[in-house]
Amino acid sequence: MGDGGVDYDNEVVYYCEEIDFDTVSGAIFILIFIFSVIGNIILACVLFIYEKMKNVTNLFILNLACSDLVFTFTLPFWAVYYLHHWVFGDFVCKFVTAANFLGLYSSIILLTAMTVDRFITVVLHNWPGSQLKRQRCAIAGCAAAWVISIGASVSDAVKVQVETYWDNRSYCEATSDSSDVNLGYYLQVSLLFFLPFAIIVFCYSAILKTVLQASNRKRYRPVVVMFCIIAAFFICWGPYNILIFIQAFYEPRGCNAKERIYIAHSIFRILAFSHCCMNPLLYMLSQKLRRHLLQLLRCQKAQRKSTDKGAGQNTSVIQNAAFIAQNSAVILELPSK
Repeated sequence: MGDGGVDYDNEVVYYCEEIDFDTVSGAIFILIFIFSVIGNIILACVLFIYEKMKNVTNLFILNLACSDLVFTFTLPFWAVYYLHHWVFGDFVCKFVTAANFLGLYSSIILLTAMTVDRFITVVLHNWPGSQLKRQRCAIAGCAAAWVISIGASVSDAVKVQVETYWDNRSYCEATSDSSDVNLGYYLQVSLLFFLPFAIIVFCYSAILKTVLQASNRKRYRPVVVMFCIIAAFFICWGPYNILIFIQAFYEPRGCNAKERIYIAHSIFRILAFSHCCMNPLLYMLSQKLRRHLLQLLRCQKAQRKSTDKGAGQNTSVIQNAAFIAQNSAVILELPSK
């Protein structure tokens, strides 16, 4: 595709043919929504039924599943948006944007809190001492994660509204491109993404060093699962956030450059949004959770068989009762001698 432009007062304005990647994005978002809802609900059920919620790790995992579900429920709106245009109005635009950022921010803060908890347990050994104190710290960390995430997501939602352009298509997007607004946004992204990333890298470097020096590595097997979960988050969300950060300082010139940025942005957005359905798969690396999942499925099958068996027994009892009643009626009708 060649570049074409018109020179207005020594400033070139390019008119480019746009590639329709939005249709592919919308279709993939629907699939992600289905897999994420099923996976995270099953994970939450397994935790509630078979695991002790006083366990700190399970508490973090449950909050992460809730965070993923909050993010997941925004996907149908974005799917319709990319397949058609924004048809839900201004309030839903702000609400969905807030929920979208709430899921993102709460995930990264919860992952950071979980990493710090692992660091304290593995590297510093049993500080702050008792299990009760550790549990209270975890609850406080989860509550702080949601409060901070809600505040940050609301500030993002205030900046968006529905705009209708010349083609009668409505768009849910930020209303201001001023440098102050952009600076505030990128400062927020830095504090809520790159800073937690630095904390997590530091903590897991110390954790891996301790694990490699330990004689009994099986004891630290859950650390490997947590490491995979955190690595998956940054593999999914890292490229998308880095590209957004780069776009703040780089303005593409020409149609080819704009096309490459657009394709990269679309692919990285799909990768980032797909993260919400990956955590349940990664949690299945844990043998205990896999065993609980099989128990849950077997329990459902057993209940179904028990129900069918009970229904059959009830039918037999009813038939026997009817037969006995019929014989009794015949006996009563016999003439007495």
